[in-house]
Amino acid sequence: MKEAFMIFSLEFARKTALAYNVICKPLCRELGVTQTAFDILMFLANNPDHKTARDIVEIRHIKANLVSVNVDRLVQEGYLVRKPVKGDRRKMELNCTKKSETIIDRGHKLQDRFSESLFCSMTEETREAFFEAVKQMDKNLDEILKEEK
Repeated sequence: MKEAFMIFSLEFARKTALAYNVICKPLCRELGVTQTAFDILMFLANNPDHKTARDIVEIRHIKANLVSVNVDRLVQEGYLVRKPVKGDRRKMELNCTKKSETIIDRGHKLQDRFSESLFCSMTEETREAFFEAVKQMDKNLDEILKEEK
């Protein structure tokens, strides 16, 4: 059971990421941004508590050099601005600009469609059970991480 769960979990995560990337590619081409730049903008838009390049590297597991190159490009093209973080002159906060709103709006619509595609043919009861299970697993993960500190 444990081995089957681990294999299923890894395969599910891999397939989810692959499918998401496949549906993002046409939009990225249309908008003239790389997938990494799109991911950075969507990460910042979806996670207002995480605003630094380090957050993107640590949470999204995008290589630091890719984040750096894409952030520089997004700043140069006017999609992001850098602001110093109060109390830490070495850190820079990344903020989306008005110009990025079109990409973010289209990205949110794409994410909504992707989510609906994942849950199509599921009853509301099945969806609720899934979200309850994920919520409980999230709590369990918090406990595991707390014990390891």
